[in-house]
Amino acid sequence: MNFPFKKALVTGGAGFIGSHIVEELVKSGIDTISVDNYFAGKHENLAHLKNYPNFKEVRGDVTNFEELEKHFSGVEVVFHQAASKKTICLNDPRRDLEINGAGTFNMLELALKHKVKKFVHASTGSVYGEAQYFPQDENHPLIPTSYYGISKLAGEKYVKVFEHLYDLDTTVLRYFHVYGARQESSEVGGVVSIFTRLLLMGKPITIFGDGTQQRSFTYVKDVVKANLLVAITPGTKGQVYNCASGIKVTIKELADLIAEILNVRDTKIKYDDWTPGDIKMFDIDNKKIRAALDLEFLTNFKEGLGKTIAWAKTYFQGKETANV
Repeated sequence: MNFPFKKALVTGGAGFIGSHIVEELVKSGIDTISVDNYFAGKHENLAHLKNYPNFKEVRGDVTNFEELEKHFSGVEVVFHQAASKKTICLNDPRRDLEINGAGTFNMLELALKHKVKKFVHASTGSVYGEAQYFPQDENHPLIPTSYYGISKLAGEKYVKVFEHLYDLDTTVLRYFHVYGARQESSEVGGVVSIFTRLLLMGKPITIFGDGTQQRSFTYVKDVVKANLLVAITPGTKGQVYNCASGIKVTIKELADLIAEILNVRDTKIKYDDWTPGDIKMFDIDNKKIRAALDLEFLTNFKEGLGKTIAWAKTYFQGKETANV
């Protein structure tokens, strides 16, 4: 890719998706600053980049305006990936709002103050709530059913206001069930990484609900490509895009496929109550982003899952929790 900017800042840069964006920017020669408070992010996600002279890793929280401002000198593009996790928003909804709402407001203020040329904002399909129709496109009503969906929608609205009032060049990407290497695999992680870890350990997996709930999984490298294309493609200002592969897989199908790749013949599955606010069905329309960016989501699900599981095997090798 031909990047028209020289310096980038990535919030949540030590996290799952953020670290992949940082990696791509650094290896493309862009001066890149990763900002993370390390509540969910991990130093190990960026350890392979520490010897690059164009990489800088800093500890910072998006809710602290003065702390963040120290790192904005010369920044031309911001990839705002920092977020409160959906899986913990029920435990502390006030903190969820502080990060996803006020934290986004802080980033927008700093971007405006320091004349940032492009602001790419990571949002979520949770802003839609239960589907009113299928497939869900960007014009679908926004009726979130979780604290996380509401706080992320607040962030989106702030992004739109800054674009409208101050002509800030912003774009919103709504993510759906991103998976890949480095995804958190603890109980607050993503379902792909959780199932993979438990099956590697020879432990039973828990499905909340009956397993028929449908998800739209997108490989992390395809999400990274979308972020970078949005930053350099004319005509994306003020736009909102579904950033999703369009792949449809049920949770039970996911469990079976991971077990198949790992050659686990007797998968032990426990079923528990539905998660409050959980969306039962995802069927995502991605025509808008594909047309705008000339983008194809090239990673088919089984291929991406195979790459993710191969990484997980290496990651857990020698760890006490793994049975590999």
